[in-house]
Amino acid sequence: MLFAGGINSLILPVRGNIEGFSSVSLGLLGTGWALGYVTGCVMTSSVVARVGHIRAFGVLCAIAAVSMLLSAIMITPWTWVILRGLCGFCFAGAAMIVESWLSERTDAGSRGRVFGVYTMVNLGATTAGYMVLTLGDASGFVFFALAAIFYCLALVPTALSNTSTPTPLVSVKLNLRALWRNSPVAVFAVFWVGVSNSAFGTLAAVYAQNVGLTLAAVALFTSIPILVGALMQMPVGALSDRMDRRKVLAGITVLALGADIAFIVLAPQSQMANYMLAALLGGSIFAMYPVIVAHANDHAEPGTSLQISGGLLLTFGIGSILGPTFAGLAMAEIGNRALFAVTSFSHVVIVLYTFWRISRRHAVAEEEKSDFQPISAGRTSNLPAAELQDEAVSPHDDGTRPATAKI
Repeated sequence: MLFAGGINSLILPVRGNIEGFSSVSLGLLGTGWALGYVTGCVMTSSVVARVGHIRAFGVLCAIAAVSMLLSAIMITPWTWVILRGLCGFCFAGAAMIVESWLSERTDAGSRGRVFGVYTMVNLGATTAGYMVLTLGDASGFVFFALAAIFYCLALVPTALSNTSTPTPLVSVKLNLRALWRNSPVAVFAVFWVGVSNSAFGTLAAVYAQNVGLTLAAVALFTSIPILVGALMQMPVGALSDRMDRRKVLAGITVLALGADIAFIVLAPQSQMANYMLAALLGGSIFAMYPVIVAHANDHAEPGTSLQISGGLLLTFGIGSILGPTFAGLAMAEIGNRALFAVTSFSHVVIVLYTFWRISRRHAVAEEEKSDFQPISAGRTSNLPAAELQDEAVSPHDDGTRPATAKI
């Protein structure tokens, strides 16, 4: 499924650019995806409660496959935005089902290793989906069909499984006031990280095509930030465990801002220059989210980590809805480098607000900090649905009735 998702997330902006779609309509692909994803996070629990994990997963994979085939048949911007949103809904639900299943099937001692493997599968399969586009012609039907085939293959193992399914998922609601009281900087920063990451994740391929990179180079340009971002999470996490996480967040945001400014001022044309700046940007922006989650949990009351993490996920999703739209409009009006004007604005306001909050609130003592958890550093195709699952599979009441966490 993740392999299909990688193809899905890259073929649409690449093909759309070939078809002459405007930057605005291509940005709306990311907006549609994020809107569908957030809706899926909210509604999946009720679907699973009605029909169970296996049937729900199978239906979601089938609908995702249909959306890809329809995208190949109806090549119009607004149709693609709607179908992309539908696919985002399916991906959110399927990810929540898979991650809750993994969480329940593992004990506390092995959960870190299991989710470490899951994260690597996520990263490897998604990147492979990007890179497979280098093997053919993006203007044809093949990649749409290939993504649909792999979406269908994803439902085979669960459809044939006779194992017991997990306890029902937790439904999530957003309570911004309570979330803000817990950690203003986390709420503020995660919203703007959603804006910047979704803008770059959706339109990076369009930028790369517009500066003249080949399809193979476009695939590398979009893959390198994710790979570097994943590698950066452990050293960034270790550093944030030893000092004020807000200072770490500000520091990596400054690095991201440096990459933004370099893209704008230098206007790199060579492949290597673009790769290097993409690596610096990706290593920064995809390491921000787990630092923010860890900081918010440092201030959380006992037993509220699910509410905090789930609320941050939805706030991130709201930012992800807006980011591609802003960036698409900016690119249409100003030009290619306007993408990085949007990301740089996001990073500037994060830095300024974070330093202001540092002056207003003392850092958490090291012995009181929560554990840092690396989170898959995906593009808009991989919003961190696992944040809803940290406690969603714990027994509740009689073990059969779904719990509702009011975020």
